[in-house]
Amino acid sequence: MITYLTGEVVTVSEKRLVLDVNHVGFQIAISSRDAKRMPSEGETVTIYTYMSVREDAISLYGFLSEDDLEIYRKLITVSGIGPKGGLGILSVMDADDVRIAVLSDDEKAIAKAPGIGIKTARKMILELKDKLDLDSVIRRQSEKTDSALENEKAEAVSMMTALGYSASEALRAVRSAKLEEGMNADDILRAALRESI
Repeated sequence: MITYLTGEVVTVSEKRLVLDVNHVGFQIAISSRDAKRMPSEGETVTIYTYMSVREDAISLYGFLSEDDLEIYRKLITVSGIGPKGGLGILSVMDADDVRIAVLSDDEKAIAKAPGIGIKTARKMILELKDKLDLDSVIRRQSEKTDSALENEKAEAVSMMTALGYSASEALRAVRSAKLEEGMNADDILRAALRESI
């Protein structure tokens, strides 16, 4: 099993990365979200990988973060979501978006992924709901930066969920609100509520 690869970016397309690791070129399937964030050709990058072995093919799927890889492994355990389906979901959502959508029963957000319909989204929610928790999402969001603004954003998300918004809607509204350093949770809540109208 290949856990991760560190090497030089040779080429990047919307769905594929060729990575040179000590003069061996690895072709790795990636999400379009990771393709946009990939370093330029010639730069060094670490890719966390999942190896899919079938009768007719051995494929590598890669991610820029271990968190995305962790969620990907959970996604492909759901019947009806294979390696390509899991990659499609992570092309339109990051790992925390997936957690929030599952925990708040937001099947519409999941169904925006290519090849995933409402029926598969419902099955995914049903099968993964007990394996994920929202506290880890909020904790991870505040660990990304220790700024006071991040803590206030987490508080605003909690306040919006208390008002009846789903966790997914609340996080999306807070993320897309126009925020400035020094805002408190109440200010962020007002900005997020304006965003959600």
